[in-house]
Amino acid sequence: MKKFNFRKVLDGLTASSPGGSSGGGSGAGGGSVHPAGTAGAAGTPRDEIQETLTSDYFQICKTVRHGFPYLPTALAFDPVQKILAIGTRTGAIRILGRPGVDCYCQHESGAAVLQLQFLINEGALVSACADDALHLWNLRQKRPAILHSLKFNRERITYCHLPFQSKWLYVGTERGNTHIVNIESFILSGYVIMWNKAIELSTKTHPGPVVHLSDSPRDEGKLLIGYENGTIVFWDLRSKRADLRAYYDEAIHSVAWHHEGKQFMCSHSDGSLTLWNLKSPNRPFQTTIPHGKMQRDGKKPESCKPILKVEYKTCKNSEPFVIFSGGLSYDKACRRPSLTIMHGKAITVLEMDHPIVDFLTLCETPYPNEFQEPYAVVVLLEKDLIVVDLTQSNFPIFENPYPIDIHESPVTCTEYFADCPPDLIPVLYSVGAKHKKQGYSNKEWPISGGAWNLGAQTYPEIIITGHADGSVKFWDASAITLQMLYKFKTSKVFEKQKQGEGKATAEIVEEDPFAVQMMYWCPESRIFCVAGVSAYVVVYRFSKHEVNTEIASLEVRLQYEVEDIITPEPEIIPPFPDASSQLPSLKSLSGSTNTVACEGTMKDSIPCLSVKTRPVRMPPGYQADLVIQLVWVDGEPPQQITSLAINSAYGLVAFGNCNGLAVVDFMQKTVLLSMGTLDLYGSSDPYQRQPRSPRKSKQFAADNFCMRGLSNFYPDLTKRIRTSYQNHVNGHCTSPTSQSCSSGKRLSSADVSKANRRGPGRPPFRKAQSAACMEISLPVTTEENRENSFSRSRSSSVSSIDRDSKEAITALYFMESFARKNDSAVSPCLWVGTGLGMVLILSLNLPAGDDLRQSEPVMVSPSGTVLTLKGAVLTFACLDCTGTLTHPPYEVWRDLHSADDGEKTRKRKLVMHSPSSSQDMGDHQFAVICSEKQAKVFSLPSQTCLYVHNITETSFLLRADVVTLCNSVCLACFCANGHIMTLSLPSLRPLLDINYLPVTDMRIARTFCFTNEGQALYLSSPTEIQRLTYSQEMCDNLQDMLGDLFTPVETPEAQNRGFLKGLFGGSGQAFDREELFGEATAGKASRSLAQHIPGSGGIEGVRGAAGGVIGDLTRARIALDERGQKLGELDERTASMMASAEAFSKHAHEVMLKYKDKKWYQF
Repeated sequence: MKKFNFRKVLDGLTASSPGGSSGGGSGAGGGSVHPAGTAGAAGTPRDEIQETLTSDYFQICKTVRHGFPYLPTALAFDPVQKILAIGTRTGAIRILGRPGVDCYCQHESGAAVLQLQFLINEGALVSACADDALHLWNLRQKRPAILHSLKFNRERITYCHLPFQSKWLYVGTERGNTHIVNIESFILSGYVIMWNKAIELSTKTHPGPVVHLSDSPRDEGKLLIGYENGTIVFWDLRSKRADLRAYYDEAIHSVAWHHEGKQFMCSHSDGSLTLWNLKSPNRPFQTTIPHGKMQRDGKKPESCKPILKVEYKTCKNSEPFVIFSGGLSYDKACRRPSLTIMHGKAITVLEMDHPIVDFLTLCETPYPNEFQEPYAVVVLLEKDLIVVDLTQSNFPIFENPYPIDIHESPVTCTEYFADCPPDLIPVLYSVGAKHKKQGYSNKEWPISGGAWNLGAQTYPEIIITGHADGSVKFWDASAITLQMLYKFKTSKVFEKQKQGEGKATAEIVEEDPFAVQMMYWCPESRIFCVAGVSAYVVVYRFSKHEVNTEIASLEVRLQYEVEDIITPEPEIIPPFPDASSQLPSLKSLSGSTNTVACEGTMKDSIPCLSVKTRPVRMPPGYQADLVIQLVWVDGEPPQQITSLAINSAYGLVAFGNCNGLAVVDFMQKTVLLSMGTLDLYGSSDPYQRQPRSPRKSKQFAADNFCMRGLSNFYPDLTKRIRTSYQNHVNGHCTSPTSQSCSSGKRLSSADVSKANRRGPGRPPFRKAQSAACMEISLPVTTEENRENSFSRSRSSSVSSIDRDSKEAITALYFMESFARKNDSAVSPCLWVGTGLGMVLILSLNLPAGDDLRQSEPVMVSPSGTVLTLKGAVLTFACLDCTGTLTHPPYEVWRDLHSADDGEKTRKRKLVMHSPSSSQDMGDHQFAVICSEKQAKVFSLPSQTCLYVHNITETSFLLRADVVTLCNSVCLACFCANGHIMTLSLPSLRPLLDINYLPVTDMRIARTFCFTNEGQALYLSSPTEIQRLTYSQEMCDNLQDMLGDLFTPVETPEAQNRGFLKGLFGGSGQAFDREELFGEATAGKASRSLAQHIPGSGGIEGVRGAAGGVIGDLTRARIALDERGQKLGELDERTASMMASAEAFSKHAHEVMLKYKDKKWYQF
């Protein structure tokens, strides 16, 4: 037996969870580890392996988030630091700078972000949220933190404004009041502008919420307040009264100043723009409806859609820019959302692909009272971010360097490869660069703030995403960045189906029929394999050369052989609207809504899609080598593929579904094996399978989306998952893989009409809202519906096989291994795992020579070996006798379409990783097998079970991967109850168990994956990839890898205004906000109005939070300036007092002389 030292035992105990978590008391770590069986012969490798990994090597933390911010709501830009902030409906903030500078922050409340305001060049940001809280974020650290929060209790925040270089924030509310907040202390001033003081006393109606606040560029002591109903108030902060009021009969959406401060522009709900002059506020001196049609009788142009925002930016050497969103004519209903740029007499309308959330004009100066000189417009759309170049007359857009197009088509699956061959990234980039779009602006990307360096982590990483439209994207993910390398479309191998064609009825998926369901990539041989939702597999080879060739295709029949048709009982047939639903199969997820063809003949041997028969031009990159399609069998649609594996050395691809397994030779383009799962067992089937009528089973119309054998939509809370799993015997919800693709489904009458609106067999892919990309509304079964469902399904008209009978293939693995107990040497094998926890080993007999491989047949035969686990099998791996991970053999990549004849004809170069042989007859190999419930390690060839670990009793694993970390190997698992676990290999000691991520929707379950070097990822929202690490070393080094958001930059100096402008152009009196808004003058605000909450980022102000020598110097300089100013004021006051004392003395002396000689009665 292996000897464990005391330290390692403690490691195992401390890392494993005691099992006490909410929801049934089932932590993921409530499992057990115990050696099982007996060791092999005396020379067993168990005695030799020293495991190096301990719990000290593991720690979970998020690293970086990539992609477009999901559901954006707000936008802000720091014109000096040149960084951009985007707020979202989920309370997140993304801060972007130069490529590599990308920071994600989250409000704990999760409330939507209404508005963002930078403290320009101060390294701080104010966010206003929908829960009426203001937050001050410190950006002078790599992971921003909240310094202060202020929660309003009685009023709702509608608009905020922070003047440049001011520490007083104006806050407008829904009641129409304006409050003032000190940014440094985050305390409310006693100075309040009440709505009833701002409007005229004669006004009988409330002006509505504050929709705009801004100080005059000409005089900081004047505040422009815009109210929703069309009232504009110009408020004098010193005298606390309104200087002027203006009224318009249309609602105001936004206001923009001319830089001289003499006029301003408003945008309105009728699509009009009004220009106002402060000297004549009775009516606007100019009113235009830019997109309104002029009426023939000379009346006012017709109304248009509201102009939601306008910006008015001046230029020194040209006409001003007026830029606005919205305002289009109502009669053009199909027109896309637009941004209009008016420059002089030229009007340019830029149509957008998505609705506009917000936009900002980027200007050369941060000072509002100077010529603005706009050079770009940042436009935030619902699903995109674009920047328009204003310096060129055709307004081209900048090429976006951020990976914000991950969601271009909904992501349906992901794979992650760390420490892959270093030559792959340049090769993929070179073929991808040829397909880049043209016509971008030649200027540099204007959002260029922050600083980023490569850091210590240098190994190459690649992320692959599969999408609903059939496209596959390769991304360079090295050093926690993300950059698109290469994209290709799998749909190009198929004909486009025209509506109304006879063959179209063979499709089993009406929308997104090319959606990528599974991917398998061999980085060394560069062979790529994809399985699609329409039950097909495509094998791709990589070539640097364009080729024009026909695509080879094969058709495979996978049929479940058990006689499973049950005579219906007509009196309780549920009221399905179409007769087809009473056929022997009520469609699975991949089932069609019509099992009978239009002609009335039963479909048989028809594939779902048509492969192109003509020669196809394939550009450099991945080129289709072979298409394999499953076909209809006796009116039954092909079931979706649940497992996929390919091996370049063997030249074989294997895939399985709930009916059986297929093995194809992609070198000879022949089908080697197409067999039902039962036939794979032969006489060694451990189950007695009899067709039965369906159990009480409530299933959902779309519960069959198979991803690595995971089929049911998981209920959206961990507790519900656990409950459903505990109750699966009663039919509430099955384990996600134990009934992967049952041919029969029951719908309760409550669900029938809903299901038939989109067809019972429709998958969860939809263009607007797909299971991959959008939040899934997961069904919650009521007790009434459950009972209804149960009673009906006891004697259903729909055929169904009991859980035991239909057995999906859930995992496949090609390996040099021992197929049988008495084998003395390794041989090519295919390991097959099923949804019932059975493991079968198939022997592969390959022709010996390279020449014979192209002509002689490959033999595939069951070995008779059957191993068992609890739950559906998820993953396999092999270790050699030293505990080192053994990789499957592969063929070194060669370009079959190379112009060099030598490369075409040279022999295949195979790399084999056979376990080292020993003189004794002991075991030479460990087989690691993990199911959704437990992990086992077998010693081969004796097939002795050395270790067992029951990972979870009350939940199930969604993903398990054998990965390398710190030159060792471990098993990483992600559980449906949110736990992330790692186990040592081969002894399966628990090293890490953290309740990290509750599985709230199917997207997380489908996209979570681990890779080497302690990295993992999942799709955190339909548009974003979240990366995390479970390595302590990477957590320690993360600070060095992240970018800096704040860099020391001098604030540009204000332009000299000239003598005459200074004399006549504005208020000569300096405006002291401190004196006006401070506690000494304004008093304290009501305590019940707002509550101050100190943040986790520190309680001192932003300047105090600045670190480093520059921060200290800046603070010292400010302190000296303030001290000098105060000393100067003191000197002036002393001189004034001395002068007044002398004057008093003089007057007293004169009075004394006047009355010196007078008697008392003369006074």
